[in-house]
Amino acid sequence: MKVLVIGGGAREHALCRSLSLDPDVSALYCAPGNAGIAEVAELRPVDALDGAAVAALATELGADLVVVGPEAPLVAGVGDAVRAAGIPVFGPSAEAAQLEGSKAFAKDVMAAAGVPTARSYVCTTPEEVDAALDAFGTPYVVKDDGLAAGKGVVVTEDIEAARAHALACDRVVIEEYLDGPEVSLFAITDGVTVVPLQPAQDFKRALDGDQGPNTGGMGAYSPLPWADPKLVDEVMELVLQPTVDELRRRGTPFSGLLYAGLAITGRGTRVIEFNARFGDPETQVVLARLRTPLASVLLNAANGTLADEPPLVWRDDAAVTVVIASHNYPDTPRTGDPIEGLAEVAAEDAPDAYVLHAGTRREGDAVVSAGGRVLSVTATGSDLAQAREKAYTAVARIRLDGSQHRTDIAAKAAGLG
Repeated sequence: MKVLVIGGGAREHALCRSLSLDPDVSALYCAPGNAGIAEVAELRPVDALDGAAVAALATELGADLVVVGPEAPLVAGVGDAVRAAGIPVFGPSAEAAQLEGSKAFAKDVMAAAGVPTARSYVCTTPEEVDAALDAFGTPYVVKDDGLAAGKGVVVTEDIEAARAHALACDRVVIEEYLDGPEVSLFAITDGVTVVPLQPAQDFKRALDGDQGPNTGGMGAYSPLPWADPKLVDEVMELVLQPTVDELRRRGTPFSGLLYAGLAITGRGTRVIEFNARFGDPETQVVLARLRTPLASVLLNAANGTLADEPPLVWRDDAAVTVVIASHNYPDTPRTGDPIEGLAEVAAEDAPDAYVLHAGTRREGDAVVSAGGRVLSVTATGSDLAQAREKAYTAVARIRLDGSQHRTDIAAKAAGLG
């Protein structure tokens, strides 16, 4: 099977790593990729937002499957263009991807499907914003209706900061604050059958102790020893299957990866948000634990034959990912700094710990930073404490001037903090 992965972040590196280990994959390409992905896949240049260009590349390569990683190409209809060329695509249509592309659309779908979520208002005027903020009170939760690369949500006690964020957006969703721990649950679906993956927890705040601004994610771990064993079944029944059924009822079936961001509140499980693709950094830990070869699962989802797929098999190991970010992230990050120590991790820590590239590029023989979140260090172990120790041992080998990372990823879940 020839597989083309679209994107160039740590999520795509994790996908390419898993696909490269699949004996059914005879050729693996990534466009545009990054310095790390080049070690496991052949890179091809492409504008990931140009559906016609992606379809032409997939046709040229004779791809049997195209996996669209990031949200922006999905919302832009890249998957539709490739499907129109007769090539199976793992990823929803542009219409179905509005589940992530528009918070208001997602709320409408959830209301119709009876999916439990936070009460909310969609606001387009200053008067509506003020009324919604007053209705819910603190903490204020303000979400840009559209895509914002993981940085469109403000949760704050400061009404002026909440109002400023709301007024900077064309349309916002203001909703009640959901207390309790958060869980990320992925599911693969062909629009009818839904197959849940293992749950994970990520860390959105930039600093230790869940302080600082929201980011695209500073780390993750799986499994969740504190979670109710019935959680996945409950979310399947109350959230994932009803959402997929509702989108199919509307004539916009969702095929691909459905991500549910959940809050485990005192009133039960509630949906915080949906994503229409694998989430970063949770993908890194979830795929690290998946024993089932990935390609056939994704192809069956793309072809509408997911019901034929045998049950997924998971490793008993735990997995922890720690994100290394550039100086000044999540504001304007500094780029172009050389990254050292990658070879040391490969020599000393593999296979239990490895580096997945996000914002990197190659300059001659050197790998340099090229974005805010630069690397994800992922490690597995017999339990979270061991996986965490291996991850941080590998992190300590990497040298990137001015870089930052959280030191408390999975500490509480491992019983260490």
